[in-house]
Amino acid sequence: MSKIHAAITAVNGYVPDYILTNQELETMVDTNDEWITSRTGIKERRILKGEGLGVTDLAVPAVEGLLKKRGIGAEEIDLIIFCTITPDMPFPASANILADKIGAKNAWGYDLVAACSGFIFGLATGAQFIESGKHKKVLVVAGDKMSSIINYEDRVTCIIFGDGCGAALLEPNVDGYGIIDSILKSDGSGKVFLHQKAGGSMRPASHATVDANEHAVFQEGQAVFKFAVTNMADVAAEIMEKNDLTAEDVDWLVPHQANKRIIDATANRMGVGSDKVMINIEKYGNTTNGTIPLLLWEWENKLKKGDNLVLAAFGGGFTWGSIYLKWAY
Repeated sequence: MSKIHAAITAVNGYVPDYILTNQELETMVDTNDEWITSRTGIKERRILKGEGLGVTDLAVPAVEGLLKKRGIGAEEIDLIIFCTITPDMPFPASANILADKIGAKNAWGYDLVAACSGFIFGLATGAQFIESGKHKKVLVVAGDKMSSIINYEDRVTCIIFGDGCGAALLEPNVDGYGIIDSILKSDGSGKVFLHQKAGGSMRPASHATVDANEHAVFQEGQAVFKFAVTNMADVAAEIMEKNDLTAEDVDWLVPHQANKRIIDATANRMGVGSDKVMINIEKYGNTTNGTIPLLLWEWENKLKKGDNLVLAAFGGGFTWGSIYLKWAY
């Protein structure tokens, strides 16, 4: 019997309409377009506006578009893995809320928390259910409403993050296409450099935590940059070496969109040219869990069956990882 791989059979994405430009940020904090662009590569980011809207409101149009592309109904989905650090609420899981909103009546689901590495962790996890034969259709959703946990008086973080969501459908493939290999890593000692101080069981919400803006992202930029440059580049190179891939073998690098310099360092470490690197950071900034599926969504029409893709990410926690997959359509 041929080996079963988990193949991506459809992708889709969604970003909200409102565009927060560098010029608008100049009116909010002490920064400027040149400073932001030269250090991050970001020109603008999308923001979800409106009362009572959460990350599942980004996910619904992304998933409904995916189902339409694939020509299937939501009731055919077996499992939903929702990768996010900004769930609608602490519980129930956003995966369950999403299932109800789209009518996925036969799916079970859960949320996966791995910060910017979430989509890679989610794909690798979802692949196990496909490869085991347990499920036929696994939906991996990855997105964040980062604007809900950003302090727009903190120029270190407010320039970086945006809102957006992407989704990918995993199905069995016996022709050698799909997820071939993955390398996943984490190091909890990195929590001191990138975290949300309050809102968990250790520091529940209080007047003091709210007044101190402790429910917003805290980042020690230089330390995170140093770890990200090294580890994201290393893990991408490691999966190439493990699978005997040369730079010529790689058709596309699909990197997490945190910082243009980190993306460039990863491409250089792999030896691939800029013509093989997917980048949209200038339009969307860092949507955390959403960056990689949003890239696949925007590049879908350029991908060919059999293309070798290397996905790489680094996130808070710390978490990092890489996936090697063969595009299936």
